[in-house]
Amino acid sequence: MAIRDIRIVGDPVLRTVCDAITEIDDGVKTLVNDLLETVDDDGRAGLAANQIGVSLRAFSWNIEGEIGYILNPRIVEISSDEYQDGDEGCLSVPGLWFPTERAWYARAEGIDLDGRPVVVEGEELMARCIQHECDHLDGMLYIDRLDRANRKKAMRAIRAM
Repeated sequence: MAIRDIRIVGDPVLRTVCDAITEIDDGVKTLVNDLLETVDDDGRAGLAANQIGVSLRAFSWNIEGEIGYILNPRIVEISSDEYQDGDEGCLSVPGLWFPTERAWYARAEGIDLDGRPVVVEGEELMARCIQHECDHLDGMLYIDRLDRANRKKAMRAIRAM
């Protein structure tokens, strides 16, 4: 296991749609261990595989003392009538926080290292995490979801980094 370096905005791996995991081998097991160890730090809520340079569909989370992972996640349900509009940040866009609208509730399905089905769901912060990390796996950053004025501020701040 290793704490891995976080890829920062501008790295092409963050804009790459991640590949599905088709075989659970030693490389995938090492990836999961690295995701779990890297997310286990104060201030870290979630971490997608491409944020540590691996273009595979996997993410880990660290929400309210619960640390976990999911392979090949796909969002199967979000609340369509309740939204949250709190500030969101990202390890790959360090130091920047902007109001980002997300569904209040989200549910994702995937598998674990044994190939068994996994369901990850929650409201508020967990819902935000699920949506944020699945966006990463689709090559998106939270700044892509900002309204025009905040996106302009974010891009100006990123250029100044």
